[in-house]
Amino acid sequence: MPWLKLLHITTVIIWCGALLYLCLWVAGAAAAAREQPHQAQLPLHLLRPLYTWVATPAALLAIASGTLIFVWQDVLAVWLMAKLGLVGLLVLGHGASGLLVLRVEAGQWRGTRLSAHGIVWASLLWLGAIAWLVLRKPI
Repeated sequence: MPWLKLLHITTVIIWCGALLYLCLWVAGAAAAAREQPHQAQLPLHLLRPLYTWVATPAALLAIASGTLIFVWQDVLAVWLMAKLGLVGLLVLGHGASGLLVLRVEAGQWRGTRLSAHGIVWASLLWLGAIAWLVLRKPI
Protein backbone atom coordinates (compact mmCIF):
# COMPACT_ATOMS: atom_id res chain seq x y z
CA MET A 1 0.00 0.00 0.00
CA PRO A 2 2.80 2.54 0.68
CA TRP A 3 4.06 1.99 -2.86
CA LEU A 4 0.64 2.79 -4.25
CA LYS A 5 0.50 6.02 -2.26
CA LEU A 6 4.01 6.90 -3.42
CA LEU A 7 2.97 6.28 -7.03
CA HIS A 8 -0.11 8.45 -6.52
CA ILE A 9 1.76 11.35 -4.96
CA THR A 10 4.55 11.19 -7.54
CA THR A 11 2.20 11.14 -10.51
CA VAL A 12 0.09 13.97 -9.07
CA ILE A 13 3.24 16.10 -8.73
CA ILE A 14 4.34 15.28 -12.30
CA TRP A 15 0.84 15.89 -13.70
CA CYS A 16 0.29 19.22 -12.01
CA GLY A 17 3.85 20.40 -12.57
CA ALA A 18 3.61 19.62 -16.28
CA LEU A 19 0.27 21.42 -16.60
CA LEU A 20 1.45 24.50 -14.75
CA TYR A 21 4.69 24.58 -16.74
CA LEU A 22 2.82 24.13 -20.01
CA CYS A 23 0.44 27.00 -19.29
CA LEU A 24 3.23 29.33 -18.21
CA TRP A 25 5.19 28.38 -21.34
CA VAL A 26 2.17 29.29 -23.47
CA ALA A 27 1.74 32.59 -21.61
CA GLY A 28 5.39 33.45 -22.16
CA ALA A 29 5.19 32.56 -25.83
CA ALA A 30 2.05 34.66 -26.24
CA ALA A 31 3.73 37.65 -24.61
CA ALA A 32 6.79 37.20 -26.85
CA ALA A 33 4.60 36.88 -29.95
CA ARG A 34 2.83 40.12 -29.09
CA GLU A 35 6.03 42.07 -28.44
CA GLN A 36 8.16 40.66 -31.28
CA PRO A 37 5.92 38.85 -33.77
CA HIS A 38 8.67 38.11 -36.31
CA GLN A 39 11.40 37.03 -33.90
CA ALA A 40 12.25 33.44 -33.01
CA GLN A 41 9.99 32.19 -30.25
CA LEU A 42 10.18 29.50 -27.66
CA PRO A 43 10.27 25.97 -29.13
CA LEU A 44 6.51 25.59 -29.38
CA HIS A 45 6.78 22.22 -31.12
CA LEU A 46 7.52 20.72 -27.67
CA LEU A 47 4.14 21.73 -26.19
CA ARG A 48 2.19 18.83 -27.65
CA PRO A 49 4.72 16.15 -26.55
CA LEU A 50 4.76 17.66 -23.04
CA TYR A 51 0.98 17.47 -22.93
CA THR A 52 0.62 14.09 -24.65
CA TRP A 53 3.60 12.16 -23.30
CA VAL A 54 4.08 13.66 -19.82
CA ALA A 55 0.96 15.37 -18.46
CA THR A 56 -1.71 12.99 -19.77
CA PRO A 57 -0.06 9.68 -18.74
CA ALA A 58 0.73 11.17 -15.33
CA ALA A 59 -2.90 12.26 -14.98
CA LEU A 60 -4.17 8.81 -15.87
CA LEU A 61 -1.77 7.13 -13.43
CA ALA A 62 -2.64 9.61 -10.68
CA ILE A 63 -6.36 9.04 -11.11
CA ALA A 64 -6.00 5.25 -11.38
CA SER A 65 -3.72 4.97 -8.35
CA GLY A 66 -5.96 7.29 -6.31
CA THR A 67 -8.97 5.20 -7.24
CA LEU A 68 -7.17 2.00 -6.20
CA ILE A 69 -6.25 3.57 -2.87
CA PHE A 70 -9.80 4.42 -1.88
CA VAL A 71 -11.16 1.13 -3.24
CA TRP A 72 -8.47 -0.83 -1.37
CA GLN A 73 -9.13 1.04 1.89
CA ASP A 74 -12.90 0.82 1.37
CA VAL A 75 -13.34 4.51 2.17
CA LEU A 76 -16.40 6.46 1.18
CA ALA A 77 -16.70 9.74 3.04
CA VAL A 78 -17.84 13.31 2.45
CA TRP A 79 -14.26 14.61 2.28
CA LEU A 80 -13.48 12.04 -0.43
CA MET A 81 -16.45 13.12 -2.53
CA ALA A 82 -15.33 16.75 -2.18
CA LYS A 83 -11.80 15.77 -3.20
CA LEU A 84 -13.09 13.88 -6.24
CA GLY A 85 -15.12 16.93 -7.24
CA LEU A 86 -12.00 19.09 -7.06
CA VAL A 87 -10.04 16.48 -9.04
CA GLY A 88 -12.79 16.73 -11.66
CA LEU A 89 -12.14 20.48 -11.88
CA LEU A 90 -8.43 19.73 -12.27
CA VAL A 91 -9.28 17.37 -15.13
CA LEU A 92 -11.23 20.22 -16.76
CA GLY A 93 -8.09 22.35 -16.42
CA HIS A 94 -6.16 19.56 -18.11
CA GLY A 95 -8.58 19.65 -21.03
CA ALA A 96 -8.38 23.45 -21.19
CA SER A 97 -4.59 23.16 -21.36
CA GLY A 98 -4.97 20.84 -24.33
CA LEU A 99 -7.14 23.45 -26.02
CA LEU A 100 -4.41 26.02 -25.37
CA VAL A 101 -1.90 23.79 -27.14
CA LEU A 102 -4.25 23.54 -30.12
CA ARG A 103 -4.69 27.33 -30.20
CA VAL A 104 -0.93 27.87 -30.14
CA GLU A 105 -0.44 25.37 -32.95
CA ALA A 106 -3.05 27.21 -34.99
CA GLY A 107 -1.33 30.54 -34.33
CA GLN A 108 -4.30 32.01 -32.46
CA TRP A 109 -2.61 34.25 -29.91
CA ARG A 110 -5.53 36.52 -29.04
CA GLY A 111 -6.58 35.86 -25.44
CA THR A 112 -4.16 32.96 -25.09
CA ARG A 113 -2.00 34.60 -22.44
CA LEU A 114 -5.00 35.50 -20.28
CA SER A 115 -6.44 32.00 -20.68
CA ALA A 116 -3.14 30.41 -19.72
CA HIS A 117 -2.88 32.55 -16.58
CA GLY A 118 -6.49 31.75 -15.71
CA ILE A 119 -5.83 28.01 -15.96
CA VAL A 120 -2.71 28.36 -13.79
CA TRP A 121 -4.50 30.26 -11.04
CA ALA A 122 -7.55 28.00 -11.12
CA SER A 123 -5.33 24.90 -11.01
CA LEU A 124 -3.38 26.31 -8.07
CA LEU A 125 -6.66 26.99 -6.28
CA TRP A 126 -7.93 23.44 -6.88
CA LEU A 127 -4.57 21.95 -5.88
CA GLY A 128 -4.53 23.94 -2.67
CA ALA A 129 -8.07 22.86 -1.85
CA ILE A 130 -7.23 19.21 -2.60
CA ALA A 131 -4.12 19.37 -0.41
CA TRP A 132 -6.13 20.97 2.40
CA LEU A 133 -8.80 18.26 2.18
CA VAL A 134 -6.24 15.46 2.16
CA LEU A 135 -4.30 16.88 5.10
CA ARG A 136 -7.45 17.59 7.12
CA LYS A 137 -9.20 14.29 6.44
CA PRO A 138 -10.48 12.41 9.46
CA ILE A 139 -8.44 9.38 10.42
